[in-house]
Amino acid sequence: MAAADPASAALLLEACGDKPGVVCRWVIDTTGSVGLAEAADWMTGPVTQILVVLIGAFLLNRLVRRAIRRFANRVEGAAESGRLEKLRARTPGVFLNTGEVNIRAAARAQTIAAVLRSVSSGVIWTFAIIYILGAAGLNLGPIIAGAGVVGVALGFGAQSLVRDFLSGMFMLIEDQFGVGDVIDVGEASGTVELVTLRVTRLRDQNGTVWHVPNGEIRRVGNKSQQWARAVLDVAVAPTADLERAASVIAEAAEEVWATDVAKPDVLDVPEVLGLEYLGPDAATIRVQGKTRPGAQWRVSRLLRVRIAEKLTEAGIELPPSTFVRPGGAPPTR
Repeated sequence: MAAADPASAALLLEACGDKPGVVCRWVIDTTGSVGLAEAADWMTGPVTQILVVLIGAFLLNRLVRRAIRRFANRVEGAAESGRLEKLRARTPGVFLNTGEVNIRAAARAQTIAAVLRSVSSGVIWTFAIIYILGAAGLNLGPIIAGAGVVGVALGFGAQSLVRDFLSGMFMLIEDQFGVGDVIDVGEASGTVELVTLRVTRLRDQNGTVWHVPNGEIRRVGNKSQQWARAVLDVAVAPTADLERAASVIAEAAEEVWATDVAKPDVLDVPEVLGLEYLGPDAATIRVQGKTRPGAQWRVSRLLRVRIAEKLTEAGIELPPSTFVRPGGAPPTR
């Protein structure tokens, strides 16, 4: 028995080397075949481990990306459950989806899904590469330490970039604004042309394009979400018959609301709020009406024209500065 031990040790060393694996040791002890032990050692060696890790990472990445894609489709309403369809059929008014909301939800869901796919792929392949380097026999200690130092340095240098991405994620999730909305973000205001995770691009009424980092946006005033309001302060002479002037303005607003040009964009009947300002130079009467988002400026222009015509026909005296829109001139649409 003692004489057989050196022979077994020699076979083990010949087949599996100085660091034999569990499978190779078991095969050589069971069969005594060097060829089978070498084949088993190769099949469970670093090359096979690397191939298994690569295939596993590829399959896991595909599964995760598919799950994220299905999640995005559900968010944008592409895959509804049977229970939701029954509920929608019973209460159609509550669950009615407008085209604008669907488009915004689809764009938001696809943007978030793209980010999640990128993050998941990065995490999966990072762990796969680390395991492959370890299987190849590399010492991962210095590599991980160096990567940690580089990560800390990049983290300090890219704080604003990380803040921009996080702010962009929250803006998309909360649906604060979308492409085509007219917004005011402080120093810049205008129509949104592009929304990414890092930057928002606006074009103001003068045609100037503003690139605003999302991390710099502290507050957002959305002028075209869900519904808007056309508001006009109509100035007449302070000596005019103010009650009659208000009646004429109300009649003019109702005529504009009934026209084929304005009817698709108005949502509620107009109302005259009454006297807004009274001074030695003029008296202003405020009129307003609810419109679709983004249509308030066009409806306001129609109101100005019709109110001016009606006041002139009624013989109501107008001061030199007739119409004033609160907050300044509207952006060009």
